[in-house]
Amino acid sequence: MKKNLIDLSKECPDLIVQIRLGDLLEANKQLIALAKHELEQEIADSKAETYISREKVMEITGKSSTTIWRWQKINYLVPVSSVGGTYRYRMSDVRRIMEGGDPAAQEGDAA
Repeated sequence: MKKNLIDLSKECPDLIVQIRLGDLLEANKQLIALAKHELEQEIADSKAETYISREKVMEITGKSSTTIWRWQKINYLVPVSSVGGTYRYRMSDVRRIMEGGDPAAQEGDAA
């Protein structure tokens, strides 16, 4: 009976086994493939742009609604849309502000 070592380790974590080198290498390949898949997914998720509300911007930056409004007026933080009077802001722009950069300076962002 052939058993997947990863599954076996989950079922019996305290089990002591004698293992063939080939099986150990196969288990390592499976672990590497799993880690690679998870990392690729994490990278893809981090590249996906998210849009946040004014309230979330205020919470992240610790700034008041008036400051966010002022930033909007001077094109320091430009909303990407207004749905029913609710503005959304790029999370990447908010990150740049928190890192000390100017989000309006991003290439492709016309004022």
